[in-house]
Amino acid sequence: MRLKTLAIVVAALAVLSAIVYVVRRPAPPPSADARLGQPLVAADTAGNAAKLLLSDQGKNVTLTRDDSGTWRVTNYYDLPADFSKLSRLVSDLTEAKIERLVTSNSERIGRLEFRDTKIELLDPAGKALAAVTLGKNADNGGRFVRFDSENKAYLASFRAWLDAEPKNWANAQLLNLKSEDIAKIEIPFAEGGAVTVSRAKKVDTWTSPQTPAGQQVKADKIASVLSSVGSLRFSDTTAPDDAKVVDAKAHLRTFTLTTFDGKTYAVALGRKPEEKKLKPPSPTADGKSGPAALGSLSDLAKKDAPATDGKSDAAASADAKPLEPEFETIPAGPVFAFVTSSDEKAPVNAMMQKRAFQIGDWTFTGLPQKRDELFEPAPAKPADSPKPPESAVGSPSEPAKS
Repeated sequence: MRLKTLAIVVAALAVLSAIVYVVRRPAPPPSADARLGQPLVAADTAGNAAKLLLSDQGKNVTLTRDDSGTWRVTNYYDLPADFSKLSRLVSDLTEAKIERLVTSNSERIGRLEFRDTKIELLDPAGKALAAVTLGKNADNGGRFVRFDSENKAYLASFRAWLDAEPKNWANAQLLNLKSEDIAKIEIPFAEGGAVTVSRAKKVDTWTSPQTPAGQQVKADKIASVLSSVGSLRFSDTTAPDDAKVVDAKAHLRTFTLTTFDGKTYAVALGRKPEEKKLKPPSPTADGKSGPAALGSLSDLAKKDAPATDGKSDAAASADAKPLEPEFETIPAGPVFAFVTSSDEKAPVNAMMQKRAFQIGDWTFTGLPQKRDELFEPAPAKPADSPKPPESAVGSPSEPAKS
């Protein structure tokens, strides 16, 4: 009897232990997400991309790599892209890491502000290699991201600002000639014609056949001209047939640069100059303007009649003041640059066919306006040392004559 009771107790304890184990056993460790610790975009994925699409707040940028390997801004006149800017974005994408899985809950994902801010990389066939949607910035740094259409939101250490303005992705460098590569430059002037300055080697001093007597070419002024004309960047573009462009072409200064390897670059800079126009007569009190403001013939006769008001003719004449014409000033137009290279394959030639390029006013206004700005007085030659007087006793090698 006791043995049977003991067996029942042992069996009950075994069942109870099993229940306690099941209740208290630790939950299995969650499966690690494969994306954690990985870059936002893998380096090999970025390297295989042939097209990059950016979108943000309704704006879009499309960058495409052509057959020569040059990246172009497809939706901004297919101009060459700023490769340094593209490289920075790619570095930001490949260096940013996925720090943690934030949520898989649709409601919580909706609060992370995932809208139309997106980065897509495509291969040459147009197949998506990576698609990342950016949400809001996290309070403690980083940014919330989603991949493709996954119902997951992650936190990534991505802090770069996304520029979705197509023009800002175009390479603004029109011309980038180094001063040491220039052998000759022709500088135009409205009075006296162009001045040609040249040198045989880059270490030689500049010379010019137009140098006035007693003067020399001012080297620092030539260096300034080469810096302005040889390194052009555009600030905006417009249609080649725009009225502002047509006006600028009527007032061009064309600089010609020749490199030591024989290539030439014609750099024409122009703008519509400031203009002063005579203002039309102001309306009279009765609302008339122009010729009507002068009144009828009888009115003119009355105006011509002397009105002395008791004064003598001489005093009335002294009080009369002639009306001075009024002018209005119309500001000068924007400055445009037109560049032509002797190398038919130079990219700048193709760019000039697509758009007209506006440059900063200071580039144009800072150029020399008069020929004498290119020259400075030559240093005086050292005077010849006077010869010593002949000794009365002759030279040391000759005996004195008696």
